[in-house]
Amino acid sequence: MKTMLRTMKNQKNGIPKDVLAVFESIVQTYSENECDNRFMEAMGEHLAEKQRFTLWEKHGGCQGTGQNKVRKAFALEHADKPLSVRLELYVNTFIKDYTGKTQSITLNEEKNTITVIFACDECYRHTLKGKLTAPFMLYNERCAGGRMYALEKALGIKLKIHSIDIPQLGVSKESPCSYTFNIVE
Repeated sequence: MKTMLRTMKNQKNGIPKDVLAVFESIVQTYSENECDNRFMEAMGEHLAEKQRFTLWEKHGGCQGTGQNKVRKAFALEHADKPLSVRLELYVNTFIKDYTGKTQSITLNEEKNTITVIFACDECYRHTLKGKLTAPFMLYNERCAGGRMYALEKALGIKLKIHSIDIPQLGVSKESPCSYTFNIVE
């Protein structure tokens, strides 16, 4: 969460100093899961959805997975192909490793959006085991940032979080989240 705090301190994000002080106190006082939980709870309490989306766009979950070199090489290799072809190649190349997690990725060219249907087993598992206690919706926003980041790197495009649809009864393989991203290019 220290990286997220640095991102929050950027004046462009419009987070007031008194609100930043809340997050600084959390980072200084708590560690590991306790810090993550309190930080996420504070995000839900003190930040509007649009602010959280902006922050997750800049620092979404799953960014440190060691896949950046592979994603960037993929983007360079296929840069000359239309987005629809790149997306199909992406699904065939990367998504096979996530069998059971990602149900689909769809390009809606008319609306200039990409929709990802995804059930994040990791967030769900940690929430069930009590490691993550902030509202589940906040962890799914973080996952949206991670999905967005992976797509941007591998497809060589710029995205913005448009919407997140989280099932009311909880996320599972049978009931995944739906993340829609605007293509900014």
